[in-house]
Order: sequence, then structure tokens, then C-alpha cells
Amino acid sequence: MEITGEDTAPGTVLLVTAAPAGRSCLVDTGNVTNVLAAVAPGAWTGTAAASLVELADPIDPQTVLTRVRAAAATPGPLTVVLSGQLQRDRRQHHVHLALARTTPATVRYTALPWAWFVHELQQRRPGTTTVYADLVADAETWQHLHTAPLELGRGTHTYGLIAAPPKPRQTVQPAYTLALAQILRSGLRLAPERLHQEALQQVDTSGALVIGPARALDTAGYAPHPAAPAAGAATRAAVPDTVVPGRAAPDTAVPGPAVPGPVVPAQAPPGRDPHAEVFAAASAGRHTEAAGLAAAHEQEALRAHGPASPQAVHWIEVQAELARQAEDPARASQLWMRSAVLRLTSGQSPEHPDVTAAVDRAHHCWHHVTDPRTVHDLGAELAALRSQVTGKNGAREDVRRRLARIAPAPSG
Repeated sequence: MEITGEDTAPGTVLLVTAAPAGRSCLVDTGNVTNVLAAVAPGAWTGTAAASLVELADPIDPQTVLTRVRAAAATPGPLTVVLSGQLQRDRRQHHVHLALARTTPATVRYTALPWAWFVHELQQRRPGTTTVYADLVADAETWQHLHTAPLELGRGTHTYGLIAAPPKPRQTVQPAYTLALAQILRSGLRLAPERLHQEALQQVDTSGALVIGPARALDTAGYAPHPAAPAAGAATRAAVPDTVVPGRAAPDTAVPGPAVPGPVVPAQAPPGRDPHAEVFAAASAGRHTEAAGLAAAHEQEALRAHGPASPQAVHWIEVQAELARQAEDPARASQLWMRSAVLRLTSGQSPEHPDVTAAVDRAHHCWHHVTDPRTVHDLGAELAALRSQVTGKNGAREDVRRRLARIAPAPSG
């Protein structure tokens, strides 16, 4: 079921991004707050109106508890987006959400007990609360979660990822959170479970614990959690409120940052949102119709605003997302590269987040192309882009290596 924004009761969105400062930090939440805030609150809740509450790097657990309690007391739909770090206190060994002043020795006094968070949400009417959690666990908590699944609470639809602790002096990027935000900014409106699965398709889940249903295409690759579930904590991949080990599909990992979805905020004209008809067609499997509608909107934007305008580029990126949904990775990669080139020619720098996101997305889709001639042709374009937008973790070298392995079939 798609989110249409037709619910009359106003919703509430609580955005929490929290991580310790200094050496205790395992997750980089620095750029998440602005990305989340750029999403219209109603897109998170599926309501025509919604209020937004932001907590960025909070330091006091009582303050966080007060905000959670206030949000939980609202009558309409509530969506909580949580990006942060899990740690256990040394005395009672309870799981906590680490805050800005948390250290391994002060978890009990400076972090929010996870049980407090779950308790407040359980006071709400069942089915009215959705939680998206993008978390990383420290080493002790990570081991604990493999024998005692994280309590999620009954009546709350909870989705997300828990990542293993990174190597020393490294941090984890909250890729799942960013993917959620970028999908919603594209104009796509999906029910929470479908939004979760779309986000999973855009991040590397290798070794992570998946909260909620595993993505539909990969369900057979997920093993049940080895521990017997405690009361209120489900652990099977086929049902909601689940924590299971995640495994990425073969040949989907791409060097560089996690691949986001479309990155330009939808700027719908007053009245009917043009994205609704487009994505309704795509959701119904009418991919050709959806692509045609999006292309028509691109032409309208081109005539009204120019070929390199944000409006025209937005509809190119919508078409790229539609191509990905239609399982046409070659067209998706080509459209993302077109978006990147237009952004560069319009004056955006190679380091601009929207430029890097477009190139990373093109790179990701290119890895799903199997025809040697198409791989070669698209790869040559991608290599040229990677000379300007180099990416991270050897992305430019990855293009060169794959091109060297692929001998294009003779034309004609």
C-alpha cells in the first residue's frame, strides 16, 4: 500500500541523531541531521500535516526521555527516526543509546536506557507508531545481541539495521538513514515496510543485523537468529519486528559511500502531486507508463526552466529510480550519469553531495549490468566521470579493474 497523505489526523516525526564525542564514537552522524530535516514531515508519517521534533547530539538522557514521552503522547501517527550507537553499562549490562557525553565508563549516567525508549512507545495505541533505527553496536553489545535480541516492543512497527563495530579509529556511516531520506526526497511515497525494503536495496547489509523483514529478493539468504526469542522480541525474517543477520546479494557491493536514492527534493506545484501518479503506475508494475509520465514531466520542466535546471534534473533522477525499479540497470546508470553531468555543467562542484550521490548511484547500477558491450560503453562514460568525481574507497580504480576484465563483444 502506498502512502498517499490523505490521513486527516496530523502526525509527529521525532528525529534523533546521537553519538559520543571523541574516541568513543563509532558512527558518523554529522551530516545526517540536515538530510533528514530536508524531508517534509508528512512524507515520514503519511499524513497531510505533521509536526517535526529534532534532537541532534543530545547530552542529557532525561531531556531525550522527555521528548520521547511528549512525542508518544500525541494522538496521531508517530514516526521515530533514530541514528546512533548502542552500548551496555558495566554494572547492570543493560543496553543504552549513547549520547554526546557517553564514555564506556559513564554509560549508566550519560546514555538513554533502551528499555526507557521502548516503554514510552508501548504506551501508544498499537499500529500507530513506526520506528526506523540505524544503529551501530560496540563490541560488547554486538556479542550480546547475538544471544539476546534487542527488545523492540509490541505494537510498534520497527525497521532498520544494527551494524557491527568498525575497526579502531574508524566510524560507520548511517547509510540506511540516508537511503530512507533520499527515497522520500525523490517524491516516492511508500508504506513503511516497502520503504524499509527499498532502503535495504541501496545499502550493504553484509554482517549487519536487519530489523524488520529482510528484502524480498534476498529473504532466502537470511538465516534465523540463533537465540530463542524473548517475550516481545521476534527473530524470524518473515515477520515484522525482527532482528536477523543480514547478507548482501552477490556482486552488489560497490567501492565508495553507500548508494543513496534520488537526491533532489520534489517541488510539486500546488494541487495534485505529479509524483503520485508516476509511482502509482510503477508500484502496479506499469513501468513503461511510469517512465513515460516522468519523461513528460522532464520535458515540461525543461521548457519552463531550462535543461540544467533543478526541476529538469529532478525528473531525470526520478526516471533513473524508475529504471532501477523496472530492473533496467543500464538505463538507470545512464540516467544517473546524465544527472551528474548536468549538475557539473550547471556549476556544482565535484565534491557537492548531490553530484557525488548521482555518480555513486550510476556506479552502483553499472555493477548490475551484465552485457559486456553495455558494460564497456557505460564504463567508459563512468570512468570519465570518475576522473572528476573520484569517490571513496577506490571507486575510480574499481571502474578501471572491471573494464580491464570485460572484453566488449564485437559490434555488428
